[in-house]
Amino acid sequence: MTKATDDIAAGEAAVARESGLHRTLGKRQITMIGLGGAIGTGLFMGSGIAIGYAGPAVLVSYAIAALIAVVMVFSLSEMAVVHPTAGSFGTYAEIYLGRFAGFLIRYTYWIQQVLLIGSEAVAIGVYFRFWFPDLPVWLTGMVFAGGLIWLNSRPVRNFASVEYWLTVIKVTAILLFILLGGSRILGLTGAATGLHNVTGLPGGFMPNGFGGVWMGVLMALFSFLGLEFVVATAGEAENPREAIPAALGTMAARLFIFYILALFIIIAFLPWTDAGAKVVTQSPFVRMFGAVGIPYAAGVMNFVVASAALSAMNTSLFLASRMLFSLARGGYAPRALGRLNEGGVPLVATLLSGGCVVLAASLAMLTPLAYNYLFGIALFGGILTWASILASHLVFRRRHAATELPVRMPFFPVAQFIGLALLAAITVTMALDRDFWDVAVIAGVPWCAFVALVYWSWVRRRMPLDATV
Repeated sequence: MTKATDDIAAGEAAVARESGLHRTLGKRQITMIGLGGAIGTGLFMGSGIAIGYAGPAVLVSYAIAALIAVVMVFSLSEMAVVHPTAGSFGTYAEIYLGRFAGFLIRYTYWIQQVLLIGSEAVAIGVYFRFWFPDLPVWLTGMVFAGGLIWLNSRPVRNFASVEYWLTVIKVTAILLFILLGGSRILGLTGAATGLHNVTGLPGGFMPNGFGGVWMGVLMALFSFLGLEFVVATAGEAENPREAIPAALGTMAARLFIFYILALFIIIAFLPWTDAGAKVVTQSPFVRMFGAVGIPYAAGVMNFVVASAALSAMNTSLFLASRMLFSLARGGYAPRALGRLNEGGVPLVATLLSGGCVVLAASLAMLTPLAYNYLFGIALFGGILTWASILASHLVFRRRHAATELPVRMPFFPVAQFIGLALLAAITVTMALDRDFWDVAVIAGVPWCAFVALVYWSWVRRRMPLDATV
């Protein structure tokens, strides 16, 4: 047999090993789940940090991050068609980069999702202070985290229904935001604001130079984390070979439009010094609507951004539980985490992930910079995951050079090498801002060392692993 045949057999074995999940998700639901995970605090709240670094040139920052995201999406889509597993890119790393890589990526992605949910919970607490200034941030975050743990313990169709409508709310709001802001900029509904705030302020379009733009790329990359979410639904998709590539392609285009246009509206309407901040206390979207002067508009937008964070929390908890499920079914975690309840849900994995989320959200009790710290740690995991996807795809394409693939990534392998180079440059840059970027390195590197120690001291001793649950 050829190596490509062996790889396909390994993928089919992974699908069989992770069986039992209910395949009830359609293409439309999968697309909305992906959008729900990717449109969260990265756009509504974290964009304020990016604007603070780059000024109006934040558009360039997001364009660079979008380039990396598009390369990753097409690479991932190509592999997902051949291997539609719940372990997704973690399984691909194991098949194409080795057992340790699969172990490291899945556990890192799990901790990344837990921390991302914690950051979203902190963000929700900040949003609710718009209405209840004295309400503790940590209390609000924990209440919502508890509700989502309950929801994710229900059958997947319940999760998908809630996620679908939460995503509808924020996508509709973004479109209305773009239309309203664009009409004001052009003078269709009042005095035209024009483009003075984009190019006419001190420092011009790039007030902090390319260094500021590059720091903005880090925040922008965080905003796009979540595009890979779609592939993790493959184990519960009705027709993964058709739905996954279609959802990934349309979602990448929609996110690019939403992010770039929405940010352009913000920096054109508000001076970047007002919209940006190193420590996030209020969404620039809410700040803009408050400046417009429309009654209750800021309150409505605050509700939207809160629902966006809730949606991202919901999706991330779903994915965190599926990663633990995949690890358990592969023999890399306790068997109990791979068991399904009557609704086809990995309940123990969901409860464990949810409990860790509560711990992450409780960090808000210790420091007002909680969102920044959680973001920094999660960013390291996101960069490592995306790099593994690109590296896996390089090996995948070499082994499947003679295979007829339904989806093919254009500009291979140049695009993959460019993406890996940009991710490497971003990783080096993370230590430059002492406020919180270096948290990603300080926490991320020891985490990888810990996972390596566990693998070589526990997993290697148990080879071959018993994958029976």
